[in-house]
Amino acid sequence: MNISALQKERAKYQPKLPKSLVGAVKLVEGAKTQSVADQKDIEKLFPNTYGMPLITFEEGEVKKDRPAINVGVILSGGQAPGGHNVISGIFDGIKKINQESRLYGFLGGPGGLVDHKYVELTAEIIDEYRNTGGFDIIGSGRTKLEEEWQFDKGLEIANDLNLNALVIIGGDDSNTNACVLAEYYAAKDAGVQVIGCPKTIDGDLKNEMIETSFGFDTATKVYSELIGNIQRDANSAKKYWHFIKLMGRSASHIGLECALKTQPNITLISEEVADKKQTLEEIVEYMAGIVAKRAENGDNFGVALIPEGLIEFIPEMKVLISELNDMLAEGSETEKEFKMLKKSHRNEWVAGHLTDDSAKVFKSLPSGIATQLTLDRDPHGNVQVSLIETEKLLGEMVKTKLEKMKKAGEYVGKFGTQYHFFGYEGRCAAPSNFDADYCYSLGYTASVLISDGKTGYMSSVRNLTSPAEEWIAGGVPVTTMMNMEKRHGHMKPVIQKALVELEGAPYKYFVSKRGEWAFTTQFVYPGPIQYFGPSEVCDLTTETLKFEKA
Repeated sequence: MNISALQKERAKYQPKLPKSLVGAVKLVEGAKTQSVADQKDIEKLFPNTYGMPLITFEEGEVKKDRPAINVGVILSGGQAPGGHNVISGIFDGIKKINQESRLYGFLGGPGGLVDHKYVELTAEIIDEYRNTGGFDIIGSGRTKLEEEWQFDKGLEIANDLNLNALVIIGGDDSNTNACVLAEYYAAKDAGVQVIGCPKTIDGDLKNEMIETSFGFDTATKVYSELIGNIQRDANSAKKYWHFIKLMGRSASHIGLECALKTQPNITLISEEVADKKQTLEEIVEYMAGIVAKRAENGDNFGVALIPEGLIEFIPEMKVLISELNDMLAEGSETEKEFKMLKKSHRNEWVAGHLTDDSAKVFKSLPSGIATQLTLDRDPHGNVQVSLIETEKLLGEMVKTKLEKMKKAGEYVGKFGTQYHFFGYEGRCAAPSNFDADYCYSLGYTASVLISDGKTGYMSSVRNLTSPAEEWIAGGVPVTTMMNMEKRHGHMKPVIQKALVELEGAPYKYFVSKRGEWAFTTQFVYPGPIQYFGPSEVCDLTTETLKFEKA
């Protein structure tokens, strides 16, 4: 196939491994573990995989004549840079154990396991995808492995292929499902292990043992390059405010990391908004105040970063969305009545069926945004928040606020806007050296855990601000990350999402600097990801990790 000059060179890159994985490996078991919360409930649900010890790898003695192992791999959920290197690491790891080992990829995500759609991943296939972005080697999907019939269908094909283990590469929901699957197979003594790998560009799958999820580094570097380019344009043209929405529905890690890399004028952090119980009006006043202050200095331009999930963190908007979800629930009488109305009458009708406070908020929204809140729901019956153009909502409301300020003599500038949403641009980029190394190590780690008979573990590689050879590889029981949460009206065990820590070092540094970044122009232009050159340029970890480990 035709490949670019960069891809041809990147194919030659050999990812770096922790010292403990280079030769023979010895597994060292630590203390027994417990879940992050709801210990009794989680232990009851996972009697066979709860309380297992942490595992750390050390250099060991060579073991000869180890049996071949057959492994199935699944890519689950949204794409993240480095997935192909996880698969490469698994492949190389099991081949090192025994050249007769075989790797099978299930096509299109977890659905491939249930539907028995797979391909054997040979060296010829693997070599085409080393150090490349995307999940196109086998594809991904969002089928949730939650039902026993799915587990049983998966077991059928696992037995047909003589699989020793499944590796599920995914985010918090996917790894929750992996843990449930591991427990089910362990309870049946099915002989199929399940190992998870931490993936999500959103960065919300992290804890003491999982310092970062793979893909976060590359995606934030891609977004930061784009933000830097826009900042340079803004500083050149000096006539636009750029409102940039960034991925991150459940947490603001991407926005915070990009802010630390690029130093924009405004960065909203959803967790801060929720903590301070800020209203939409207060957020708009904050942003308009910065615009006006910069205008006093003759700077009628700037850049604002807005997390994708901001709307759901604003308390009054959260209440409004909840009321709308109930009102427009599929099959409800109100939904039927709503759909009978002319589109031009719908927003007025909706306002009349809300509580007074929510009606006031709804009426304050630009009509286009109000309409977006009433559009078709997602499969769970909820507002599709990712489709709400939050950047335009804030831009239009800031414009209206500034017009009032101008009439009152409180604003003297000009306000022009440009809108952007950076999402898919970062999900499939060629992985940075950091992600290429990290992902390869995660996959290799999975192969070692499998060869030692472990199940219900997630690959863990820590000490990530040090050179790769000093990274600490091992495994962490997935149950340690779990708590009970209400999902679709029922309490379920799920991996606890990691939000931006308002007491954490990265956020505190950001707060200490955002005032001067707001009113002066201190833009940083990171430029594109560098794959070749000095280590201090090419092997950088995220700003978040640097502050957390300082």
